[in-house]
Amino acid sequence: MPAQSPLARRLPALSFVLLSAYLAATAARTHNDTTIAIVLASVLMFACCWASATHLLGARVALQFVAIAVGFGWFAEQMGTTHGWFFGHYTYTDVLGARLVDVPIVIPMMWFALAYSGYVISNLIVWQSPVDAAPGLGNAVMLSFLAAMIVTAFDLGADPYLVYTLKAWIMAKTDGAWFGETVQGFFGWVFVAFVIIFGFRLSVRHRALQPGGRFLPRHAMVPLAIYASGMVFQMVLGNPVEIRSIAPFVMGIPLLCALAGLQRWRAAAREVRV
Repeated sequence: MPAQSPLARRLPALSFVLLSAYLAATAARTHNDTTIAIVLASVLMFACCWASATHLLGARVALQFVAIAVGFGWFAEQMGTTHGWFFGHYTYTDVLGARLVDVPIVIPMMWFALAYSGYVISNLIVWQSPVDAAPGLGNAVMLSFLAAMIVTAFDLGADPYLVYTLKAWIMAKTDGAWFGETVQGFFGWVFVAFVIIFGFRLSVRHRALQPGGRFLPRHAMVPLAIYASGMVFQMVLGNPVEIRSIAPFVMGIPLLCALAGLQRWRAAAREVRV
């Protein structure tokens, strides 16, 4: 095995430090959900997922994933705010901090973190491995759609909270069928998440993924912990209160299936070592 660079040796510790900081920032938000707290938690979530992706996928591939998710995520949101594409007409307020044109900078960062989490969770559910094992185009479509649905499950509780509690953006239409949110918005989430994840899968379709450093199951826990923290946050602070009962089912089911896949993967890894 080739010698690891100093960065590769420090990367596992960095992933867990960032994860701990993100969880602490998320816990702090339950007491003081200010713009600074939201932006800090979002940036930490982004950095944590990037560090995890670098370890599991390799530095170059992780950067590729970031570029696709941030680039298309920003484009989709900008087109939404200016033309009503994908999600319907809406306008961001100042709650989420600094913007790039009309879109808060943290929004495309969150698109990467959620898309990466959906990618890992869907792989663990189907392949019992966090890294893509779907070489065929049909499999790539199926896995990308599953991951997009997992991402959108997060949004079922996040959107009403962000709109009606935080007032992070203002929807032109406020009488949608989902606690005031429109169904179009959720179709938009599925579509944008699918394009990001499918685009990434296509970009690495003919490339053998090379994890950086030791390929250990605990690093696959990072995106699962990110997703689980979102579920717990919605269970505690979800608004309207019905969200608090919905979150553990729509997010908990894929999370538990992914954890079962992770256990299978860990067992297979132990057998290989023996």
